[in-house]
Amino acid sequence: MTSKPKTTVTFYNGLTTIGGPMIEVAYDKSHVLFDLGEVYRPELGLKMEDEDFSTLLKYQLIGDVPNFYDPKITGKEIDHERWQHSAAYISHLHLDHSKAMNLLAPDIPLYAGPLTAALLPVLNRDGEFLLPAADKPKNYTRPIIAAKLNQPIKVGDITLTVVPSDHDAYGATGLIIKTPDKTIVHTGDIRLHGYHPDWVRQFMAAGKECDMLIIEGTGVSWPERSEEDSEEFKGVKNEVELTERVVKYQKDNPKRQLTFNTYPTNVERILRIISDSPRKVVLHAKRAELLKLALQQDVPYYYLPEDEKIDALDPNLEVSYQDLLKDDHQYFWQVVGHYDQLQKGGLYIHSNAEPLGDFDPAYAPFIENIEKRGIELITLRCSGHADVAELKEIIAGFEPKILAPVHTLHPELEENPFGERILPKRGEVFTLS
Repeated sequence: MTSKPKTTVTFYNGLTTIGGPMIEVAYDKSHVLFDLGEVYRPELGLKMEDEDFSTLLKYQLIGDVPNFYDPKITGKEIDHERWQHSAAYISHLHLDHSKAMNLLAPDIPLYAGPLTAALLPVLNRDGEFLLPAADKPKNYTRPIIAAKLNQPIKVGDITLTVVPSDHDAYGATGLIIKTPDKTIVHTGDIRLHGYHPDWVRQFMAAGKECDMLIIEGTGVSWPERSEEDSEEFKGVKNEVELTERVVKYQKDNPKRQLTFNTYPTNVERILRIISDSPRKVVLHAKRAELLKLALQQDVPYYYLPEDEKIDALDPNLEVSYQDLLKDDHQYFWQVVGHYDQLQKGGLYIHSNAEPLGDFDPAYAPFIENIEKRGIELITLRCSGHADVAELKEIIAGFEPKILAPVHTLHPELEENPFGERILPKRGEVFTLS
């Protein structure tokens, strides 16, 4: 008598690091993988050309996942007899969830939310965002299927549903996975203090009483610090307040050079700032190109002297860089370099931009360089991750039978009042019975 297949969940990476989760759900001859990122470890000093497959595995920057990677990269063929139905999924744009997507075998379909699918090829247009694919140009981005939100996707015996969520990466989604006998939820990166907490609550309702909840736990990573002292959570408490602060700085400084920068994938914050600012917001041409090519949105922009012209941009919207350098009242503009040319006495807002924080060796010299110029630096950040209280609320919303915390330095600090809590090890397989 043949035993009935069971659902298995294998945890390959990103379990006790902030970022880089790679997890497989399998049932019989069907399996899916999520996400496809690389753990961020700037202290290694690796450049893109250093990040070959063996190096990525050596430093555990990606998971050692069988039957998903391109055989041209691994030297190992995929066992198509064992796995007749395969798919992969990316929850959002951030590199710790997407950077390794070109390593996926070309014949395995890759799904993402529609905004993620639109933005990723543009972000990688210079080949500096994603790891390269085998035997392809540097700026190649493998095909991504833009999933219809809240619509089931069949992968053999497994059904995937990509649902809207909220994170500081534009278009972030979560995933509900159904096998013939179990329901598993992958939150991706998630929060309740973004622009769309209602989407998160709808996600919680859709996945309520799931058999396993795989949840990110960035918010519990620093038990030695209070949230007020934590770099991740100090400052403004939500995205709406952040936009209001940006507007207030402009109103309170009517005659002063005002500049800013944000992380490239935090597109919705940029769109809100453009919409609400009393000054004309001017982006660097590369950021304006991202909005134009991915979202068909035209915005004012400027070129640095060394920049090449971009055909996609409307020449009527160009603002002279020299005019920006001289301005003290008309523009609020994104600065991406040449900080030594900014006006002494100006104000610069660093809003979750690179360098990202104290953990990055480039951060302290960056701050020192700006302050040496006599420029007031405002660090205005809003976390893309749920804090401790929000994590408890999200877990309560799902009421999982099993909780699997990932994407955190301290998974043991997340608790499940509704059932079991597991602490997976790298490569560990759980059979759901």
